Amino acid sequence: MADTYRKPTLDKDLDKFATMEEATGLLNRGFVTPGLAIVFIFLCAIIAAVFVTGHPGAVTIIAAAMIGAYMALNIGANDVANNVGPAVGSQAMTLGVALAIAAVFESAGALIAGGDVVSTISKGIIDPVAVSDPNVFISAMMAALVSAAMWIHLATWLGAPVSTTHSIVGGVMGAGIAAAGVDAVNWPTMASIAASWVISPFMGGLIAAAFLAFIKTAIIYQDDKIAAARRWVPVLIAVMSGVFATYLALKGVKKLVAIPFEMALLIGLGVAVLSWLGARPLIARQAQGLENRNQSLRKLFGLPLIFSAALLSFAHGANDVANAVGPLAAIVHTAELGEVAPKVVIPLWVMAVGAVGISLGLLLFGPKLIRMVGNQITKLNPMRAYCVALSAAITVIIASWLGLPVSSTHIAVGAVFGVGFFREWYTEKSTRRADYVARHKLNKSGDEARNTRLADQRRRKLVRRSHFLQIIAAWVITVPAAAVLSGVIFVVLRAVLV
Repeated sequence: MADTYRKPTLDKDLDKFATMEEATGLLNRGFVTPGLAIVFIFLCAIIAAVFVTGHPGAVTIIAAAMIGAYMALNIGANDVANNVGPAVGSQAMTLGVALAIAAVFESAGALIAGGDVVSTISKGIIDPVAVSDPNVFISAMMAALVSAAMWIHLATWLGAPVSTTHSIVGGVMGAGIAAAGVDAVNWPTMASIAASWVISPFMGGLIAAAFLAFIKTAIIYQDDKIAAARRWVPVLIAVMSGVFATYLALKGVKKLVAIPFEMALLIGLGVAVLSWLGARPLIARQAQGLENRNQSLRKLFGLPLIFSAALLSFAHGANDVANAVGPLAAIVHTAELGEVAPKVVIPLWVMAVGAVGISLGLLLFGPKLIRMVGNQITKLNPMRAYCVALSAAITVIIASWLGLPVSSTHIAVGAVFGVGFFREWYTEKSTRRADYVARHKLNKSGDEARNTRLADQRRRKLVRRSHFLQIIAAWVITVPAAAVLSGVIFVVLRAVLV
């Protein structure tokens, strides 16, 4: 009798031990990623110490290197998700493959084509004369870096993709105001940046929706989808190749060689023609034996999406690494030479801190934002993700031609919104067309079915409104939030250091 009761008790105890072990394992995994990030930050401090030992301001440079490493980690966690999120959400590639591709190409873009010379006052936001004192300038740059990194960290934790460029702009502005007053700010420049909050997502969404409308009309809703795909997918691949060639010529390699806009367009046109010639037999071969349904079409867009994720990551690394290391390079220059320069050269070790930090931040903390951009805003498939990727590159090219300041984050996320809202509009339009037919052909029960469909359509939104409002709110307050935080940090730094 005793054995009868002893066994269940033992089982319960074993279950408790198993549960405790599982909980401990989960807790330990939760500490691994921040632990690795902290190790990286301290490694950057050691590297900085090796290069600046014996130089004036060595302690300041080491502290700035740690802050720059923290900033780079946050850029990788938040900003890079826009490049690979759509491809992951459309299942064109797995999360692991996306992380590997983005990490490699982000680092390559930063180290091969990253800016070797950057503006220390972040694109003319603050009058250099207002912060000409080296000690004030160093404090301002440190405050800008810390505030931008903290804001991006908070946004990542909340699941909101924000512009790292706008974050550092807000940080520089806040520190400049705290150091020299409101008059030190170049307000026309700030107005153009504020305008980009609207321009970037609107242009990205409009272009993505236009391409999706074309794909639906020319391919998806054709009687013979496969024949239409053989005709138009090579053209779409050629457009993507030409656009990305132009994009890289203008943005990705501009630090290696300056290419005029007209020459970049000619390069893009040549690449587009070659891509079309190469894609025609490839798509014809892939289309053989495919069934005449939408699922078959998705297979034809998989490879272009992988290339787009890689190219976007390369261009992003080449351009946005300066957000992490620009202020750091300015601090290094000012601390070593004791003067404030309008432009400074980025040392190789500083560039490496930015490149490795962005890639590591992506690997450690990027999956959350990748899932947000790829899965949670709206449902993506390879065709829709293709429209998002193509829109991101085209919008940057148009903005460069017009001289408009835009955010790659706002463009990519705006393109996802554009695809989702277009699908809502198109679905509602199709439902109304079906209802019009139903009014003439169906009886009372048919009318009831129509009312049911309309009610379902009202309830089923293809873009999650909670994410939409959350992201828009984060975009609007990024610059002022980073500015306020930076101003407070600057005041504290000056109080401590003086």
